[in-house]
Amino acid sequence: MEPITELDARYSVEGATPTPWAEAREQVEGAQTFWLSTVRADGSPHVTTLLAVWQDDVLHFCTGPGEQKALNLETNRRCALTTGASSLSEGLDVVVEGVAEQVTDQERLKRLADAYEAKYGSEWHFDVGEDSFLQQGGLRALVFGVAPVKVLAFRKGDHSSQTRYRFKRS
Repeated sequence: MEPITELDARYSVEGATPTPWAEAREQVEGAQTFWLSTVRADGSPHVTTLLAVWQDDVLHFCTGPGEQKALNLETNRRCALTTGASSLSEGLDVVVEGVAEQVTDQERLKRLADAYEAKYGSEWHFDVGEDSFLQQGGLRALVFGVAPVKVLAFRKGDHSSQTRYRFKRS
């Protein structure tokens, strides 16, 4: 899915061009870790690091049903996942904003379990249960997918820029 792409000149050097969506998507696909931002029931923020995989134009992550991020998503599914270079002088930071939807379809879960293991190795093997991943010892891991509504890409260095991508969802 190709988004509407806009350069924000207020936060870009003169002559900067928008970062192509393919480059921002590649950064998301290849990133090893992400920061997930959710909102607690009392309105306070919660940020935690986790692993995620990009599949079918959706960014996926998993969590135990009793973990704070899962509890937060019960009352507010809007969230952001952030990844990047953590450098002032080079790289590309990307923020994916959207609504987390729980994945329960067994075929989709199987494909995602395979994607986790392919990306992160055998220590991140998941079996697939009725509606979730199953970890070693039978612990459940809920799987969520975030279809981007808005993505921000922050290029750093001599060509610093801010690019916004907006997605039309049906």
